[in-house]
Amino acid sequence: MVKIAVAGGTGNVATNMLKAAIASGNHEITIFTRSAPSTPHPSPKVSYKQVDYTDRAALTAALQGIHTLLSFFVAHLDTDNTAQKNLLHAALAAGVTRFAPSEWGIASYNGVPSYENKDAFRAYIEDLDAKNALGSLQICLFQPSIFMDYLAHPFPLEKDLITWTFFLDFQNRKAMILDDGDQPIVLTAIQDDAKILAKALDDTERPWPRIGGIRGCRTSINELVALGKKIRGGDWHVEYVKSEDLQKGVLTSSWIPQLSHPAIPEEVRESFSKEFLMVFFEAIRRGSWNVSGEWNERFPEYAFLSVEEYLRRAWEGRP
Repeated sequence: MVKIAVAGGTGNVATNMLKAAIASGNHEITIFTRSAPSTPHPSPKVSYKQVDYTDRAALTAALQGIHTLLSFFVAHLDTDNTAQKNLLHAALAAGVTRFAPSEWGIASYNGVPSYENKDAFRAYIEDLDAKNALGSLQICLFQPSIFMDYLAHPFPLEKDLITWTFFLDFQNRKAMILDDGDQPIVLTAIQDDAKILAKALDDTERPWPRIGGIRGCRTSINELVALGKKIRGGDWHVEYVKSEDLQKGVLTSSWIPQLSHPAIPEEVRESFSKEFLMVFFEAIRRGSWNVSGEWNERFPEYAFLSVEEYLRRAWEGRP
């Protein structure tokens, strides 16, 4: 058993990613918060500590005795990565063994504006590493690509995960295909991500990899559309979009999947959804959805949920 601290641990992604680790009861988990949680977790192994991310000395004190630090900050809201940098330096000062910065998505340098802080923080880490300033701290960038659960919107298997419609709309039998549709993409069910994270936390004998890719399945847009037609049946409305148009800021599709996230105000949802769609297509073109598989190699015995099985569980029997 080790002691784990979690920054940003009350957010929606963190709550789902921590489920398996909490359920195992193998570790004591302290969730850092800026204010007292409205609904504390009932597990006796979970506690809460209010912290000030601008106070590096106080963070260092809060991290005393902590073995592993996980960060789930909303990266683009952390101006200049100030909070996460303070967290990193406090971890170094406190003698923390392992640190997972706020990643939990597609590969680095993907062109998504809201992920630019993640790239900047990776560069910051690499600069410190080149100066031998990280000491013995293990840093792992967990990259599970996109959660498979989005393809089940509004019926994800993890009922409390916030999802929204992507360019593959299984509910309304609509799809957009980028160019030829054969670009490799990785999808992983968040329940699998949570279980892999729990196994990684349990594995204290082997150092964590710097890049921690998780591959639930490797597929393509064409294969997903074919699965949709197979599982959902009916007539599908399929449109093609071209990379060269997107790079000019032009999107010619007749529909825009709405990013119905509570953090996105209704008045900007349409424009935000269009931009989101275009930059994520660009990330596919760059290969950023095709993440590596370091954690698959670490735990070869783990059986991931296939995308077909996931989609069948989510959609079979629905009109």
